[in-house]
Amino acid sequence: MTETLYIHPETPQPRLIRQAVDVLRRGGLIAYPTDTTYALGCGIGEKAALDQLIRLRRLDKKHQFTLLCHDLSALATYAKIDNPDYRLLKAHTPGPYTFILQGTSEVPRRLMDPKKRTIGIRVPDHAICQALLAEHGEPIMTSTCHLPDDEFPLTDPQDVRDFLQGHVDLVIDGGFGGVTETTVISLCEGDGPHIVREGAGPVDSIF
Repeated sequence: MTETLYIHPETPQPRLIRQAVDVLRRGGLIAYPTDTTYALGCGIGEKAALDQLIRLRRLDKKHQFTLLCHDLSALATYAKIDNPDYRLLKAHTPGPYTFILQGTSEVPRRLMDPKKRTIGIRVPDHAICQALLAEHGEPIMTSTCHLPDDEFPLTDPQDVRDFLQGHVDLVIDGGFGGVTETTVISLCEGDGPHIVREGAGPVDSIF
């Protein structure tokens, strides 16, 4: 049975945030709103929840997963980065960007690109996300709530509840989401940023 929590998108209720984080800590899979689209998330080391997410989205082994982080303090733990790139991240977070970086040994192998050992890092500009991350105390493994047969990610919270009923442990209804995913920027090539996908984040200020 999938539980639903109605959380205010600008002033999240602390009691409900604690309930949502309890689901994450018990190894659950949740659907929640971000500053771009609705997303699916679970704890970093939760294999069963990750397997369920992979089945739900029909992801292949090459899929690039992302860690949703409260701020850039998690970088040293989960990713390797040079000073010029750090300045770029600092200037564009929080916001609708995902940065692809070399992962550290703290990142479970199954979350990283199998050959490049890379991981996505994202700092969202959304009150519910920030409250979840602050309460959880560590990053959340995240992936866009984009079902395999749909053209766009789920955006209506009613659709999120209907389509994911029985497939996730919790849906956080925080109002309507967007349909445009994050802009993805790779910082792994060693010669500056590379745009992998243009999305919600403007690219003019990247270069």
